Amino acid sequence: MNNILQIAGLAKEASVSALHLTTEIKNRLLTDIYNALKENKERILNANLKDVKNAERLLNEGKITLSLYKRLILDENKFRDMVQGVNDVSLLEDPVNKVMWSKDIAEGITLKKITCPIGVLGIIFEARPDVISQIISLSIKTSNAVILKGGSEAEETNKIIFNIIKNILDSYSDIPSDMINLIHSREDVKELLSLDKYINLIIPRGSNSLVKYIKENTKIPVLGHSDGICHIYIDEFADESKALKICIDAKCQYPSACNSVETVLVHKSLKDTFLNKLKTEFIKNDVKVNENLEDWSIEYGDKTVSLKIAENIDEAIMHINKYGSGHTDCIITENDENAEKFMLLVDSAGVYKNISTRFADGFRYGFGAEVGISTNKIHARGPVGLEGLTIYKYRLYGNGDIVNDFVTGKRHFYK
Repeated sequence: MNNILQIAGLAKEASVSALHLTTEIKNRLLTDIYNALKENKERILNANLKDVKNAERLLNEGKITLSLYKRLILDENKFRDMVQGVNDVSLLEDPVNKVMWSKDIAEGITLKKITCPIGVLGIIFEARPDVISQIISLSIKTSNAVILKGGSEAEETNKIIFNIIKNILDSYSDIPSDMINLIHSREDVKELLSLDKYINLIIPRGSNSLVKYIKENTKIPVLGHSDGICHIYIDEFADESKALKICIDAKCQYPSACNSVETVLVHKSLKDTFLNKLKTEFIKNDVKVNENLEDWSIEYGDKTVSLKIAENIDEAIMHINKYGSGHTDCIITENDENAEKFMLLVDSAGVYKNISTRFADGFRYGFGAEVGISTNKIHARGPVGLEGLTIYKYRLYGNGDIVNDFVTGKRHFYK
């Protein structure tokens, strides 16, 4: 087995070779991966059952959380979405080598801004074995090399999914074998984070402690989010039936997801009417309701929600910007002016009107898949799909031109 420095070096070389890949080759590879994953469904699900059984013991011993345990489970629905995501990526437009704009800056001199891959991605994630196929498919389509490190709790599932994909990739003589890589130990992660000469971007997917550790222990740019503290504000002009339906979906459809709602803010005019209906509906769905908290910056990751009365929309916006994580926040209202105000002033990657926060997902956005959700305010924000894994370069075309001619006034730039 190569050490991490060797793996990173070979991945760097592969990222250069991958620049030559055509859209046709990449799409054909993704189609083959899609078919291989479908054909090996039983093997993958059986491997996941082993991981789930081992995780039950860890859960009972208090070594992993319930939300992490739930994210580990690869059921029929998750498997369907996992393989469909690979196929969807193959159908999307190739984001590489697209001319963003082109202009003549002087006679005979043309400047172009053109998309290109980031290079080598380091993806570190906990549980969620479906992440492997999502990230690899996006990396292939964007011509990036990738080094993956999954959590030990999903080791069996991770290995079989990766090996199925790697076998397909290795059957292509024109695709660099080291374009995708899987590492295993915590020691590997520590070394990976030190290789800023080889790795261009780190994307963590996991607990707050994992993301915090990564950000504090690397010079490599990190894309992602540590918290998923999502809010729903029930405005005084809300449709009650919509509000109830959306709140229950946002909390109960998948409570451990980072885009599930953690705090619901209710306008004071609804305190004696709608609020009791909302509490009743939450309790009916086995959701624990917390009120009058000292700390509103809590991510539960389970069937628990915080409720708070807001004086008005301005107080709701201030609360969200103070205690939220910049992930996804929603207003329920029939008042367009309030909706636009909320969506303008709430500083989050996703701002919604009358729709569940659970829609904050690359697959649901039509990105095919995602490598994660970013709360960063530079480069990529929100669900990160193909565009988030590309950057751009400037290409300048001339014909023996020199700056001195422009400095001395012999030639002039176009205005």
